[in-house]
Amino acid sequence: MFDRIREDINSVFERDPAARSTLEVLTAYPGMHAVWAHRLTHRLWNWRMHWLARVVSHLARWFTGVEIHPGASIGKRFFIDHGMGVVIGETAEIGDDCTIYHGVTLGGTSWKKEKRHPTLGKNVVVGAGAKILGPILIGDNARIGSNSVVVKDVPPGATVVGIPGHIVTPRNDENTRRREAIAKKMGFDAYGQRGQMPDPVAHAIDCILDHLQQIDEKMERVNTALHDAGVKVEGANLPAIEACRLEDSEPEEKAVQAGNTKVVD
Repeated sequence: MFDRIREDINSVFERDPAARSTLEVLTAYPGMHAVWAHRLTHRLWNWRMHWLARVVSHLARWFTGVEIHPGASIGKRFFIDHGMGVVIGETAEIGDDCTIYHGVTLGGTSWKKEKRHPTLGKNVVVGAGAKILGPILIGDNARIGSNSVVVKDVPPGATVVGIPGHIVTPRNDENTRRREAIAKKMGFDAYGQRGQMPDPVAHAIDCILDHLQQIDEKMERVNTALHDAGVKVEGANLPAIEACRLEDSEPEEKAVQAGNTKVVD
């Protein structure tokens, strides 16, 4: 039991930069209190002490603002940030290392006594105000955007946004890896936020990085052609990108203005 509590506390420190001390986490995180109360009510539920489980769950909701049905199955290191307004239904299943924010609903779409709530895989993140409805499967490492309404299965690693929720094109292709490599050399993180979000600014940056890559390749071909033709280009070697950061850019600018580069036969 104490190992599970220690895991819960560590998971808070890993996912919430506002957490400052163990005492603060133990006493001032209602989402964690709701999870601990659910472990008790879930055990009572499995012992068929349904009424007692519901009463304890009701008291936990009153103290924490989080409603978790005793029948729901929750994995390890589950973190509810802020907590207020979270609703998790009876047949919901949540995998290990999941994170959900305030106002999230894992709800049902049927009155039949059957599996009617969502199943979340491992390491799923659900943004504030999102609604995941019905007996659908959210794959491992998926991301659900804030205020999204999800009613269909989500494959592993996908990001879902909007109402109704739709999958954003994954950024795991070769072009994306090339852009990220260029951005890293420039000392610029174009994907500091989730790269799968449909951001017009990020799209514009993608176009710039693609253009820079094409220019670099073309200059390399021109340089090779001149070398093969016996033309020597002085000053053709460009400085490393790491040396071209903003704070060090003045010497290079002066060199360009001075016109130091020349071509000789």
